[in-house]
Amino acid sequence: MEIGLLGTGNLAVALGRAWATAGHSILVTGRAPARAKDAAGQIGSAGRSIDPERFAEQAEVVVVAVAWGGLEEALRLIGGSDGRLTGKTVIDCTNAVDYATGRLLPEVGSAAELVARLAIGAHVVKALHLFAGASWPFDGQRNASPVVAICGDDAGAMDRTAMLIGDLGARTAVLGGLIAARQAEEAAGFVMRVVAAGANPRFAVPDVTPDPAAPGLQTTNH
Repeated sequence: MEIGLLGTGNLAVALGRAWATAGHSILVTGRAPARAKDAAGQIGSAGRSIDPERFAEQAEVVVVAVAWGGLEEALRLIGGSDGRLTGKTVIDCTNAVDYATGRLLPEVGSAAELVARLAIGAHVVKALHLFAGASWPFDGQRNASPVVAICGDDAGAMDRTAMLIGDLGARTAVLGGLIAARQAEEAAGFVMRVVAAGANPRFAVPDVTPDPAAPGLQTTNH
């Protein structure tokens, strides 16, 4: 698959390397061509930088890995507001939180819903925002692999996202539609607050074994 990375930071590079190892081709773009070229070089032979103008037409799946403050500009740069991402799966990894306090920055809605508004016609999935780049790829035992919470409104986009997460060595948990993205994004702020308090967030939530027979939230399984 031709995966397009919108972003040139550590997360984009780590995801690109992991997906390249799984056999995918990686396109990298951003506001600074030199940084995009450098990021593609760090990914390796499967990575190449590309002009923002050509990015949307060549990427089969778009992964948004940019800072909250540059999100709108980045999506306009690749023609999201012009409909160039129509019909494409767009995976939003944005962490829309204040890193000093853990407070979610959008007053209403979520970063993922903003992406959906700006990327006209795209099928947006929220995923991968809770894990640092160093998490990927995971190559340990399957029963110990990370669980990546995802949410979105298009079944095909959710399936493609789950497949790509599987290629990272992780599992998925479907939260529901994109309306669940705010809660998913707030979880990142919670994690930051727990870390700032001097504790491991892994031990700040209950260890629960799901009961398959118990009623739960109504979600679509992928």
